[in-house]
Amino acid sequence: MKTGVQLYSVRTDLAEDFEGTLKAVSEMGYEGVEFASLCGKKTEEVAELCKKYNLNPISAHVPFDSLNNLTEKTMLDFATVGCKYIVIPYLPPELRPGTDGFNEVVQNAERIGKAAKENGMTLLYHNHDFEFKKIGDEYALDYLYRTVSKEYLETEVDTCWVNVAGVEPAEYVRKYSGRAPIVHLKDFYKKEGAASGKMYKLIGLDDNEAADENEAFSFRPLGMGMQNVQSLLDAATDAGAEWVIVEQDEPWNGMTRMESIKASIEHLKTLKY
Repeated sequence: MKTGVQLYSVRTDLAEDFEGTLKAVSEMGYEGVEFASLCGKKTEEVAELCKKYNLNPISAHVPFDSLNNLTEKTMLDFATVGCKYIVIPYLPPELRPGTDGFNEVVQNAERIGKAAKENGMTLLYHNHDFEFKKIGDEYALDYLYRTVSKEYLETEVDTCWVNVAGVEPAEYVRKYSGRAPIVHLKDFYKKEGAASGKMYKLIGLDDNEAADENEAFSFRPLGMGMQNVQSLLDAATDAGAEWVIVEQDEPWNGMTRMESIKASIEHLKTLKY
């Protein structure tokens, strides 16, 4: 397995100095990057910069609306960057399990996945915790993967959010062995009883409730939180993952974004995979 980083983790640095951030990430030892934004750069330029700094442009997180309504343009853009994978990253409330919108996601995922294949990429789904709402007797996430063919949709298991949902993350990664090319490594601390609404406020996605200033929830560099990182690496290996990708949505304890991802890869260098 190789090690990449989701550049959302250093999004402010990337927006201020796109090339300098890629250079720094490469110097830390990361072998690849996953995009959440190209910060207005041309796709050809991004491809050249990845080549210049010996970074594999692994994948890109793209809003479902763009994947669904601007399918061909989106696929062409990220195929030009050189991505092998394109990812549904997050569902707003109106598209989550329990709504009619989730049915739209399921119905369109195979079509989007086919378009990805036609452009030399594979569509993945990146979960949070809300996909562990039950549809009948199964989690909505499992319903999605059962309904959409493996040929057109594979997994990008976010191990933090699986854990937050109360599911053992290493076991869940293994559940999708052979369908798990990328596994997200993310560490965190969660006080017992903390509400997920506060977590989403912390990452700037929901505004229904203020984040708890008393650390009901915090994202942390790998090895500084509640995750058993070695067990996640072992599970990713067993599942046949090609990449593990570090992601930290927000810094912790006064660290900068860049310091945070550096701490994570330094911890990974002490582990076996």
